[in-house]
Amino acid sequence: MSEARFALVTGASGGIGRAIAEQLARRGLRIAVHWFQRLDAAESTLRAVREAGSDGRLFQADLADRLACRELIEQVWDWAGRIDLHVQAAGADVLTGEARQLPFDEKLDRLWSVDVAGTVHCCRAMGRRMYEQHDAAYRPSITTIGWDQSEIGMERDAGELFATVKAGVAAFTRSLAHSLAPRVRVNCVAPGWIRTAWGRTAAPHWEARATSQALLNRWGTPQDVAAVVAFLASPDADFINGQVVAVNGGFRTYVPRLDDGPGS
Repeated sequence: MSEARFALVTGASGGIGRAIAEQLARRGLRIAVHWFQRLDAAESTLRAVREAGSDGRLFQADLADRLACRELIEQVWDWAGRIDLHVQAAGADVLTGEARQLPFDEKLDRLWSVDVAGTVHCCRAMGRRMYEQHDAAYRPSITTIGWDQSEIGMERDAGELFATVKAGVAAFTRSLAHSLAPRVRVNCVAPGWIRTAWGRTAAPHWEARATSQALLNRWGTPQDVAAVVAFLASPDADFINGQVVAVNGGFRTYVPRLDDGPGS
């Protein structure tokens, strides 16, 4: 019987993170399910992991706190004894709920502390551990989550916010790949228009934009992203390192209407 493989998926309580946890569970990995505020949703993810034929454990941490990031890695490592795959899928939600009403500066602070600093602190701590993990049968890997438009930009508040933070994630990912090579692979998956909680309630003009901007003329799904993450984590992708992989159905440049204005 082969040795068990373990994955940590941050932000696994919903959306893309949950889809990734389920996909990896179906491939036989035991999952450390990270959550912060939604215990019920995290428990639902863990049930889905078990229904997929694997197992796991819940871990709570506020990834805006650098000490909590390091403690999370320690706790997961103590539980598993090894980690084969780390997926940094956690991100601050500033598009739904009360957070959507926050001023630009507060949204930026939230995104920077979780999406950028949280990614840096978690992945550096995990990377150091993985670098010392010797297993000739399987090279460990780290996957971060970026955004497909971070390099070309998008108009208005949301574009300025997400292009800034996700470009930072992509730049850090490429640099970490250099630091940890050749023992650990590090890649970034950059989703396009994915129908998560925000997409399910998006206004008609966003619906039209999402479906027309993808060359495949549809929204992406969390499962589309999860499938690419799972591939990058597999031995089949062992020669892919330091890359930013877009999952967007092919991108068609969008020209905004002149009356869209500069606001959010």
